[in-house]
Amino acid sequence: MRLHPSPSPHPLRPHQGVSSPKGSIPVGGDQDHRSIEALRRTCVMRTTPTMRATCRSRGNVSAAIREAWRKEKTGTRRDGTRMGTETRASDAYEAVVGVETHVQLSTNTKAFCACPASYGAEPNAHICPVCAGLPGALPRANGDALRRAAALGMALGCRLNLHSRFDRKQYFYADLPKGYQISQHEVPIAQSGVIHVRAPGSSEPTPVRITRAHLEEDSGKSVHDGSAGNLAHATRSKIDLNRAGVPLVEIVSEPDLRSGLEAAEYATEIRRIVRYLGVGNGNMQEGSLRCDVNVSVRARGTKELGTKVEIKNMNSFAAMQKAVDFEVKRQVELLENGKGDLIAQETRLWDESAQITKTMRKKEGLADYRYFPEPDLPDIVLTEEFVEGIRNGMPELPHQKRVRYLELGLPLADALALADDKEVSLFFDACLKEGVAPKAAGNWILNDITKYLSEEKVNIEDAKLTPAALAEMVLLIEDQVISGKIAKEILPTLLQKGGSPKALVEERGLVQISDTGAIEDMIDEVLAANPKQLEEFRAGRDKLQGFFVGQVMKKSQGKANPALINKLLLPKLKGEK
Repeated sequence: MRLHPSPSPHPLRPHQGVSSPKGSIPVGGDQDHRSIEALRRTCVMRTTPTMRATCRSRGNVSAAIREAWRKEKTGTRRDGTRMGTETRASDAYEAVVGVETHVQLSTNTKAFCACPASYGAEPNAHICPVCAGLPGALPRANGDALRRAAALGMALGCRLNLHSRFDRKQYFYADLPKGYQISQHEVPIAQSGVIHVRAPGSSEPTPVRITRAHLEEDSGKSVHDGSAGNLAHATRSKIDLNRAGVPLVEIVSEPDLRSGLEAAEYATEIRRIVRYLGVGNGNMQEGSLRCDVNVSVRARGTKELGTKVEIKNMNSFAAMQKAVDFEVKRQVELLENGKGDLIAQETRLWDESAQITKTMRKKEGLADYRYFPEPDLPDIVLTEEFVEGIRNGMPELPHQKRVRYLELGLPLADALALADDKEVSLFFDACLKEGVAPKAAGNWILNDITKYLSEEKVNIEDAKLTPAALAEMVLLIEDQVISGKIAKEILPTLLQKGGSPKALVEERGLVQISDTGAIEDMIDEVLAANPKQLEEFRAGRDKLQGFFVGQVMKKSQGKANPALINKLLLPKLKGEK
């Protein structure tokens, strides 16, 4: 067995990963494949007590964000849509939910061979004797996958195990060509972490404990033919092994979630972390992030867990929420009707078309996967230098951005929305570096720019508007060179074509009119043209002031300074001038 490299762009800095007295192998670097003997000499070594020190990220939520969570009761996504409402199990019962999340790592090659790990190729185009499970083929560990897995574990607040190993997990699936999966069982690469989840409407964030995060290989993909295109209605299935052997990190949570909404928010936060790190794309539609949920219910106030049901086949966070809520309701109804014995330990599938869960297979007991250490791969030993390199290359994580944005004085809803997407947050931060006030930059990004991106179905990084240009436009408004109305007129052009807002304003002759005499002349003309409305205003219809402001703006073709209009207009309306 040999290590093979998978160099690819990544925000984490390159570093030395596994070392020996004679040298080191950069994990994920452009190194030639090495023999199993060389790998064992460099990988397998004794660890010191110092090296066994826990490696934790800053997983605690600050007092500032906790206070904001208590004050803010609603939440919105990046696109402005409101999150769903939480469904309570019942007054007598509560839901107990744990989540198993599979995150595909965006390496160039698969976990244990040199086949491309890219998505979208023709079926069975990216296979070789190793990932097809042919006799005699030996695996080679992907160093870049190890590095990404370690970074993800650290970002989840986990302790990195400096000495871990691969194990064989024996089970049969049609799309598992070897008849076993290379995974981690006894000693995962990371364990014992925590992240905080806040479901919209909740007064406090929920700490969700992470049991473990372990590295493994993906199985192939079963393609189900039929009218609905899913297993529940399939007439036949085909096998695509392109995905077989793609590196995965499986993240297992403790059963700390209490509703479908919390489970969906937990999975959303996992995806945010994955995207912020750049270790994967987190695309559920491609299967790059998949979640299985374990659901049971129990009497409120008790600690004993009910019978656990596993749910699969959810391809969106909305489906995840609905599947959990349906399953909780189903179990509660059985218990309340005295049919609790019908709740079986089983795997159920979410049927999106019918909006129900259906039995896939029963589980009579714990599966015996007959784990044993993978004989064709050496143990994984992380050095202090490797861990320090991961820590030093760690970007600012979503919860850290939210805290920082709140400290800037932004409302919680704005902080959540701006930190929701990595590229949006980078754009916002770049605007701040240009000297723009946080609230002004946030308002433009979350309103007009987000609306444009949604309508055009593009991401912020695809738009031609640069942070410097947005900052320039905001400063033009603050300096009263243009009005907000004019800014809204030129924004679509800046988003589509880019360029300088100042130059565009000058080119179109849109510079704001701030000359007092010119505005007074326009006001006089408007009052003379609308004597009836002027008489009604002076008789007490104060709301007509807005009518006159609009008429002056219309006469100036939107160029007049609105603040100056209001200042000069009111005395004339009252007959004081």
